[in-house]
Amino acid sequence: MFRKILVANRGEIAVRIIRACRELNIPTATIYSEVDSTALHVQEADEAVCVGPPPPLESYLNQDRIIEEAKKLGCDAIHPGYGFLAENGRFAKKIEDAGLVFIGPPAEAIRLMGNKIESRHAMADAKVPVIPGMVAEAANFDEVREEARRIGYPVLVKAASGGGGKGMRRVDSPSELGSALEGASRESEKAFGDPTVYVEKWIVDPRHIEFQVLADDHGNVVHLFERECSIQRRHQKIIEETPSVALYPELRAKMGETACSVARAAGYRSAGTVEFLLAPDDSFYYLEMNTRIQVEHPITELVVGVDLVQEQIRIASGQPISFKQEQLQQKGHAIECRIYAEDPANSFLPQSGPLLLVHEPSGPGVRVDSGIYSGSEVSTYYDPILSKLIVHAPNREAARLRMIRALRDYAILGIPTNIAFLIDALRHVAFVEGATYTDFIPRNLPDWPAGPGALTERRETHTEIATVAAAMIDYLGLGRRHAPGAFRADGGEARRPDPWDLVGPWEIASRK
Repeated sequence: MFRKILVANRGEIAVRIIRACRELNIPTATIYSEVDSTALHVQEADEAVCVGPPPPLESYLNQDRIIEEAKKLGCDAIHPGYGFLAENGRFAKKIEDAGLVFIGPPAEAIRLMGNKIESRHAMADAKVPVIPGMVAEAANFDEVREEARRIGYPVLVKAASGGGGKGMRRVDSPSELGSALEGASRESEKAFGDPTVYVEKWIVDPRHIEFQVLADDHGNVVHLFERECSIQRRHQKIIEETPSVALYPELRAKMGETACSVARAAGYRSAGTVEFLLAPDDSFYYLEMNTRIQVEHPITELVVGVDLVQEQIRIASGQPISFKQEQLQQKGHAIECRIYAEDPANSFLPQSGPLLLVHEPSGPGVRVDSGIYSGSEVSTYYDPILSKLIVHAPNREAARLRMIRALRDYAILGIPTNIAFLIDALRHVAFVEGATYTDFIPRNLPDWPAGPGALTERRETHTEIATVAAAMIDYLGLGRRHAPGAFRADGGEARRPDPWDLVGPWEIASRK
């Protein structure tokens, strides 16, 4: 096993990896930017080193500096988490050339699966069903237009590199295609340094189904069943669940084996996710492979009973997968909600600022993977995800009700979040009935928070109560966690109260 692992990330995923290492008795180091000096992942790691100013290119994406610091700290492996450098094949190769271990797939597998056009071609050769569309890079927009005409509208314009919904546009007619191609190309170049785009057929009323896979250096490939990730905003997932209500045993087995075939065709090793679009007629198509640990991995862990991060670390150290396919089964139902610093009533606009109070829910079957605490700061430089709330219960309805209760118990004050929106989504009749297609939000909650089921009045009342409570807690210094050297909102230094603070304006009296 490794002597020490450098966690090259921030936020909740960095904290998650650090805690997994702690259970394996592996010391950890982490990196941080100047704006993250008091972040939770810095406090959780055994060691932490600043790698630059806040802009990601100067800190969390500074490949040479990160590898240099890993070697100085005596680390023999680097875990990239998700985002930032997690799917950067050049970074993986640099780590290997430096004599360290990249906790993830081989650089060549990252490169292949990171280019959607090339990976589609490889999957077609492997007899994996792919969505009709381009399987080769276009020389110019005219070729893309011709392909769109051939497969028929509507089509989806997509960036050849990257993911996360960037560089994607739905196009319903030829007149819309030109502007969509130009916009997607600009966005792709800005986000990924590659302006290449392509088109594929838009599947009507699809579900987004992904399969978790693990592969090792001993020829073993297994899948850990599916996650349904259809509820998305701007092509980014916000609610995930497993099992999917749309799958039955035969279809689940067929999709799972196809996912394993994708991993084998890519020469894969480590944890990864194969994503499919499932059509209403039960036909399914390969979408892409995410060559990293996924944001939504906890729901698989709760249903299957496998620690995916620890398994990922063991595989990277050369060990075989610790179980066989036939030993796995799904138990109960799990749902994950991503908690974002954003305003759902204002086009999900990202928010930033200090978090005056963070109170996490708890109870049976409730898990919070978090990167925040009372007094921490949400920066404008990074993705606005704050935490992930995960619940597990015997069945889907019990999990849905448990999640609603947990969301209601989750208090985050200081900036807007999407918690109230998530509650309304889970309460919607379409979610209750399992009608969770990829257009769930525009179809069912287009004018949120107006309309039936809106929580506007209740939210205003709760905000008033919580604001008063937060002020009292802040005044008394009772916050659950303060960063080193943190200060209260009123400018005083955070401290624990002495007994006289709690008793109030009483005086000691004695009898003469």
